[in-house]
Amino acid sequence: MTCLLNVVIGIITFAILFYVFVRIFYKDAIKAAMERDPAATGPAEIIFTYSGVHALVFYKIAHILKKMAVPFIPRFISQFAKWLTGIEIHPGAQIGKGLFIDHGMGVVIGETTIVGENVTLFQGVTLGGTGKEKGKRHPTIGNNVVIGTGAKVLGNITIGNNVNVGANAVVLREVPDDSTVVGVPGRVAKKRGKRLPGGINLDHSALPDPLTQALERLQHEIDHIEAEIADYHESGEKHK
Repeated sequence: MTCLLNVVIGIITFAILFYVFVRIFYKDAIKAAMERDPAATGPAEIIFTYSGVHALVFYKIAHILKKMAVPFIPRFISQFAKWLTGIEIHPGAQIGKGLFIDHGMGVVIGETTIVGENVTLFQGVTLGGTGKEKGKRHPTIGNNVVIGTGAKVLGNITIGNNVNVGANAVVLREVPDDSTVVGVPGRVAKKRGKRLPGGINLDHSALPDPLTQALERLQHEIDHIEAEIADYHESGEKHK
């Protein structure tokens, strides 16, 4: 009975210390979750149940050790975090403030990835390389970027600020600021060169499709030409 009581006390003590630690040192992660997840009810729920926050806790510890040139342990921590959360963040990656990983299962962030501030990643996102090259081989993500479920951003490319990457897109080329990327391979559809109103836009239900838009424009031109041909024939019949 005493042993069980000690275990319970130990668990409660650990939970309290973990809550205080995360609440103090991971304010940005908690704030990001509160702002971008309508299901979030409060800091306690985020701290104890959000795998994205847990992955960031492990990442920051591993990242510090990596910068101190500590061998083996940073990678061990990152792999343990992957086993625990389903999210793999290499200790060498550079991540800015306000990253929010929603659900997160299957998210991979490579070693030389640079992530800006206020970035949102949904489940299944890969920020990866394209081969076995050395040096900078992973993407650089700007500020206020949203990358949808299952999207892949690959290679040493730059994704600009205020960019939306649609679900399951495969991005292999540079993306300018204030753009939307959809499709395989990723195609860019600019939003009139302006930042989306209301800051970060998490609505992926109405992302534009450049291919569909191009086909619609082509169909419009065809309809216009057919109408002019019909008018020409009608005027020709009248002159006979």
